[in-house]
Amino acid sequence: MAGALVLAGCAKDSGDTGAGAADDGSSGGECVTAQAPPRADSTGRQSEVPTDVDASDLSVGLAYDVGGRGDASFNDAAAAGTDRAKEELGVPEVAESTAVATEDESAKAQRLRQLADQGNDPIIAVGYAYAPALEEVAPDYPDTDFAIVDDNSVEAANVTPLVFAEEQGSFLVGVAAAYKSENCHVGFIGGVDTPLINKFEAGFVQGAEAVSDKITVETDYLTPAGDISGFNDPGKANVVASSQIDKGADVLYHAAGASGGGMFEAAQAAGAKAIGVDSDQYEQDTVADVRDVIMTSMLKRVDVAVFDYIAAVAGDDLDSLPERFDLSVDGVGYSTSGGMVDDIVPQLEGYKQQIVDGEIEVSATPQG
Repeated sequence: MAGALVLAGCAKDSGDTGAGAADDGSSGGECVTAQAPPRADSTGRQSEVPTDVDASDLSVGLAYDVGGRGDASFNDAAAAGTDRAKEELGVPEVAESTAVATEDESAKAQRLRQLADQGNDPIIAVGYAYAPALEEVAPDYPDTDFAIVDDNSVEAANVTPLVFAEEQGSFLVGVAAAYKSENCHVGFIGGVDTPLINKFEAGFVQGAEAVSDKITVETDYLTPAGDISGFNDPGKANVVASSQIDKGADVLYHAAGASGGGMFEAAQAAGAKAIGVDSDQYEQDTVADVRDVIMTSMLKRVDVAVFDYIAAVAGDDLDSLPERFDLSVDGVGYSTSGGMVDDIVPQLEGYKQQIVDGEIEVSATPQG
């Protein structure tokens, strides 16, 4: 179980009982020990990137991470962004290429070079694993615009980072998990033990503990840093999820890419609830058979970031992009498909507003 996390200004009162929280308008059970936050007065502002530009002269390159289009998660979110750009901005062509779990750095660099040599501009690298390759390749194509999702380490004039406040969105689904858990026991499964995925864990645990001082949180990773197979191993995720359920967890959250399908299957078999990630996984066809257990998803709006980036390139206005896609620009959030969290939306929106206003500071690193 992850240790306690520090909240800044969180409306938590361990003296409240679950009944007291219910009297305050929440619909949580006995697990809830915190007073429900005030109802939100406003919502996050939208990104200010102009979307009425003409991108018909762009040929976009998209270098996928492991899993590619069809992973029902991270890569599909990027694909949704380019699909929208084709429909709304007039992008005529998107060249797609996908990484495989066993490839080395030279393959990633070769993929980027191939996309550039084909005349694609801009080129979007989906995932932090592309950082070393992009650092090598970008200087050789100074007139080509590149973007990389989930990394801001590449310092080059023609490289734009698209980074997110995953911990903030994960905080909100941690809140939802605590409200919906009957056992006051929830679980997190990360694909690969890296600082990026640690952000999902940190926010989820902090959100759950903001709601309840009685909650137990299981945390597991499928593979250590350096082994990216954890993002594409549903079988292993199923085993780990089943173990967490056996320990008492009844709401599970994953940040494991295509491996999440295995967690959903384990939750369905055991009668547990699940939380998706990146895309609204309840609406994803590739996991349609298990959507009945997906009570919400942490939305990491890679689709919005990719679309906004293409629009900014087309409008020659990259400075209009936010430095980080966070709750204040709806760069992260939660889904309500299926109606399973409709009853706690006021509480979720209250916590969201407290984060946007700075009353709650969400840690990006696990504590304890």
